[in-house]
Amino acid sequence: MLKRKWTALLALVTALMMVVLAACGGGTLNSDDSNDDNSSGKGKTLNVFQFKAEIAKEMEAMAKEYEKETGVKVVVQTVGGGSDYGAALKSQFASGNEPDVFNNGGFTEAKTWKDKLEDLSGEKWVSDLSDLSKEPMTMDGKLYGMPMNLEGYGFIYNKELFEKAGITEVPKTLTDLTKTAEKLKAEGITPFSVGYAEWWILGIHLLNIPLAQQDDPEQFIADLNAGKAKFEDNEKYKEFMKLFDLTIKYGNKNPLTTDYNTQVSQFAEGKTAILQQGNWAQQMITDVNPDIQMGFMPMPINDDAEKMDRLPVGVPNNWVVNKNSKNKEEAKKFLEWMATSETGKDYMVNKFKFIPAFKSIEGKDLGPLADDIIKYSNEGKTISWNWFKYPDGATNEFGAIMQAYVGKQKTADEMLQDLTKTWMKMKK
Repeated sequence: MLKRKWTALLALVTALMMVVLAACGGGTLNSDDSNDDNSSGKGKTLNVFQFKAEIAKEMEAMAKEYEKETGVKVVVQTVGGGSDYGAALKSQFASGNEPDVFNNGGFTEAKTWKDKLEDLSGEKWVSDLSDLSKEPMTMDGKLYGMPMNLEGYGFIYNKELFEKAGITEVPKTLTDLTKTAEKLKAEGITPFSVGYAEWWILGIHLLNIPLAQQDDPEQFIADLNAGKAKFEDNEKYKEFMKLFDLTIKYGNKNPLTTDYNTQVSQFAEGKTAILQQGNWAQQMITDVNPDIQMGFMPMPINDDAEKMDRLPVGVPNNWVVNKNSKNKEEAKKFLEWMATSETGKDYMVNKFKFIPAFKSIEGKDLGPLADDIIKYSNEGKTISWNWFKYPDGATNEFGAIMQAYVGKQKTADEMLQDLTKTWMKMKK
């Protein structure tokens, strides 16, 4: 009798311990499936780790809409606005806090993270994508990501300030851009809004220009990897230094302490006439100055007008699903909802102001910057985005090297030589 009581008591204690352990377990962002009341997904929580600070509030609002429609809670964590998203994401995985959905830039970055990525080739929205938007996340014939949108960047210019300075034509060559800067300065207008406190403005977007202007960017990257090419020996990079110098000479004071918010704000307030950014900055600019008249112009490194009159256009990032997530099927449903539901499409176009990567979604009333990106794209006047093909972590190093040049700690030759050394050191 006593033995049976002890046996029963032991069973009860064991059961209670299992309950406690279940309640305390799971030190990851992946939520436990045990609270899922049925296959509909109600009661589950999806964790999204994303980098676009510009849409952080709108993403959270969209997450609430998804919960209303499906019963699935979506927790959005944004790491952006100049922070190192890549380092933050690695930290999440290293600590066991693996998100269900996160961002991946594709190409080299996709290869780096391949063992964490779910194959999305069979999803319904895949057939609605253009070949261009599939390219970054396609490996071995399979698609591992859903493109966030299409974006472009270049020099955004204030049309009213240009008119005030007597500038009647948008500059398409380096010589014309130099004359434009001189005219603006003569009128008492600071030509360039320079935010070189941000490594990514330098190491990602600005440095992409001479690479994208190569006769064959892919071959140049292959030659760098093989040790057959060097930045300091390349004519396009030598030409690029003239553009870089122009922005420093005719830019705002203290470029190395000017961050993204300050850079965009001083342009929006009419303190500067030209801003190196993309259509993602549009909302912030119009929030400050709803009546601003602006548009895009190219970033020329020489005087070949035909080749220089192009804007870099590409896929800024992709939504990917953690293949080890307990909720990966629900995560895929969330991506499908974003791409195909009326609510998801409304947020994409009207709230995020994205240029859709999907053929069936029409972008309307996206604003003057998005309109110019679409116009350049339709005319085939685009150049490629290449930084996702760099060695992992190289963009950060490149940004720091370029900041040292801005701070006059390096000569032009030393800067280009250091770019080569960094590439060779970090390539796999």
